Amino acid sequence: MGIQSEQNLKMKANQIRRDLLHMVHHAKTGHTGGSLSSADILTTLFYDVMHHDPVNPDWPARDRFILSKGHSVEGYWNILADMGYFPKTQLETFSKFGSPIIGHPNNKVPGVEMNTGALGHGLSISVGMAIAAKMKKEDWRVFTLMGDGEQAEGSVWEAAMAAAHYKLDNLVGIIDRNGLQISGSTEDVMALEPMDEKWHAFGWHVVKVDGLGTDG
Repeated sequence: MGIQSEQNLKMKANQIRRDLLHMVHHAKTGHTGGSLSSADILTTLFYDVMHHDPVNPDWPARDRFILSKGHSVEGYWNILADMGYFPKTQLETFSKFGSPIIGHPNNKVPGVEMNTGALGHGLSISVGMAIAAKMKKEDWRVFTLMGDGEQAEGSVWEAAMAAAHYKLDNLVGIIDRNGLQISGSTEDVMALEPMDEKWHAFGWHVVKVDGLGTDG
């Protein structure tokens, strides 16, 4: 969408956090934790990294985005509305009967590629999309946002292995490492560390990003 300054991206991410909290409060339902922790990631992708067009959501050359941790959809909805994929007034219908703006991504809404929410499936879907792009000799990329809790799903690692095997350099997997899942701390439920070494061992180029914005 264009190169944004770091300060502008921070301000936009904070706006998205405010708006999603307003939406959840208004609806009296929603997942706040995972949505708040992924706001910076989603903002950077949609406002600065991915090629997409709100006026033409089905643009063939668009980059594809899959929200594998589909329950953390609140930030996603607010970004799509903010960018003009659908009117912001529709956010007021979040999780209301008959509304397409529901508690998981819904591909009846412009800007959503795939219904998601059953954890562990997003990366597999994205691998298929990335292979399709390679077969068609097209340049669009696939971005997948996963939760750290879903790293306990075996299908994630099958997809990771397939991505490396087929050399899918058009696929980017992102893990929101907030340390929590519905049952408690990820390290108490199913220890994940050293996660970067695991992904590296599966053939991925791994980059660790300090999401707290501190040195280190």
